[in-house]
Amino acid sequence: MNEEIAIEIKDLCKNYKMFTRKRDRLIETIIPMVNRHIEFNAIKDLNLTIQKGESIGILGKNGAGKSTLLKMITGVVTPSSGEINVTGKISSLLELGAAFNPELTGEENIYQHGQVMGLTMKEIENKKQDIIDFADIGEHIFQPVKTYSSGMFARLAFACAINVNPDILIVDEVLSVGDMAFQLKCFKKFEDFKKQGKTLLFVTHNVADVIRNCNRAIILSSGTKIFDGDVKTGVDKYKKIIVGLDDEKIEKNPIELKKVKTNNSIKDNFQLNPEMLTYGNGDAEIIDYGLLNLNGEYQTIINNQDEYIVKIRVKFNKDIDEPIFAMSIKDFKGLELGGVNTKVYKKKTGKYKAGEIVTIEFKQTFPFLPEKYAFSFGCTKYNNNGDLEVFDRKYDAFLVEIISYRDCLGLIDLKSDINIIRSK
Repeated sequence: MNEEIAIEIKDLCKNYKMFTRKRDRLIETIIPMVNRHIEFNAIKDLNLTIQKGESIGILGKNGAGKSTLLKMITGVVTPSSGEINVTGKISSLLELGAAFNPELTGEENIYQHGQVMGLTMKEIENKKQDIIDFADIGEHIFQPVKTYSSGMFARLAFACAINVNPDILIVDEVLSVGDMAFQLKCFKKFEDFKKQGKTLLFVTHNVADVIRNCNRAIILSSGTKIFDGDVKTGVDKYKKIIVGLDDEKIEKNPIELKKVKTNNSIKDNFQLNPEMLTYGNGDAEIIDYGLLNLNGEYQTIINNQDEYIVKIRVKFNKDIDEPIFAMSIKDFKGLELGGVNTKVYKKKTGKYKAGEIVTIEFKQTFPFLPEKYAFSFGCTKYNNNGDLEVFDRKYDAFLVEIISYRDCLGLIDLKSDINIIRSK
């Protein structure tokens, strides 16, 4: 295998036997020639090459095969067929504390985990204090692990995994149990990890985490790889999948949104995005959009201190009650910095007849760092089954540049009113 490749997967498959009744499993065990099962294909003919130093986000709905794939890479699960070649030491967080003995103390489990990872006693001793400091669970480190809360468990498990100096770190949706301070510490460790040229495989349902931590996205669906490419495109595709509008369904049911001509089109005054992502079932269409100042003048460069109006126009092609209107803003990496919709604000939107056009205005400031940003819009509704029905979404519809008349720190201008009171 090429020295620059961390993980190489060829024609990988994992099949599980599924039995309708317990006695069918017993019968097949006793009489192997009798077939009483059906096969479930958790992973199908997967081919994947991961270069050293890549940070990969693996996305997919529940049951897509993400965890099964990671378990095969780490050797927890044996493939039904195919090859997995790995270069370097793997450390994984698949199931919290899988290598822990609940009867042992946290300190004792540090030794046990280190031995499982192939470390010598001297190496474990050298890393023990770093693990204890990172876990930061105080005197609980000397108590049995079975007495730990889920957050304490997560802290110790992550501290053990990250401090064994792995070449490849695999994380499977485990950070959600930690508190905010712990998650920030973990993400800082991810950054340090990437700077060292290590490889990261990150499974999560939180697309913001993928945008923040990864430079490549992979999407699995029913055990099959359906996307492998840049993070922004992958996240946009995944957002379509989770509302039931994947590319395959769109191709089978193409939606021809009608072009509505208006005498005073707002969007013609803006830098429109030729690669705007748009999808929906077409029951309603977002036909116009833009940003104006409070005097009604179009603005393509705005000040992060002032108030503006984002305006959208929606045309209804069917009768719809209480639709949800939404607006959000993203940076150039695709990270959604903020958004608002009528449902969050508990605002009644009313009933609309087919052919009716409505204008929605979002009045607010945009306290972000000076940079160019993309605005996105949506018109949706939750149906009687509680599922989100997407009428029309337009991601990254147009671009606006934000400027500031003073220096800013971080991502958002906090607009603090600073008072200094000297002691007498």
